[in-house]
Amino acid sequence: MTRILIADDHPMVRDALRNAVLYSCQASSVLEADSLDAVIAALQGGGEDFDLVLLDVNMPGMNGLNGLRILRQRFPATPVVMVSAHEERRMVREAIDSGAAGFIPKSTPRDAIAAALRHVLNGEIYLPPQSEEGLAEEVAEDAETADIARRIATLTAQQLRVLELLGTGKLNKEIAFDLSITETTVKAHVSAILQKLKVYSRTQAVVIANRVLAEKR
Repeated sequence: MTRILIADDHPMVRDALRNAVLYSCQASSVLEADSLDAVIAALQGGGEDFDLVLLDVNMPGMNGLNGLRILRQRFPATPVVMVSAHEERRMVREAIDSGAAGFIPKSTPRDAIAAALRHVLNGEIYLPPQSEEGLAEEVAEDAETADIARRIATLTAQQLRVLELLGTGKLNKEIAFDLSITETTVKAHVSAILQKLKVYSRTQAVVIANRVLAEKR
């Protein structure tokens, strides 16, 4: 069963997110929190069991992205998606660079939220459509070969194997079979790869990795 923690200090927002979660994944266990302290308490009580945290940008105990950074430092295995009434590209990129697994504007329709959740639970990073193209261009401009090589060097041996299999077009379940690991572990590796390479999709990860390999040939 998928376990998701919704953190927002507005009950109406929590209700809307809960509906989207249950619409996306009916076999879900949804917990709620209205402050950063409540989030930390919930994660300490079973952080490894949570598949995802939906975190408001501003609520009691946090302001902006400091709450995200605290959670990423204390609970690195638990993906965190930021939820905000604002969606400026600068904030979206800062959230992703700070370790968020996605960014969902509060104006996003239920169907789109559900799709975003499925995306993240599959190990991808979700960006709002209006931000994705611009951020992808920024990544391409920033991605110098030497810098990419340094990022790739931070991957573990298992993450490198996962990245290689992603490049062959294999799905998570196929990678899990090939490496004799669980699909959940594959998703965790994919998420870590995207974070370390500072990209927003598995396609981008494969493209920039192939660029480095091509220049070494």
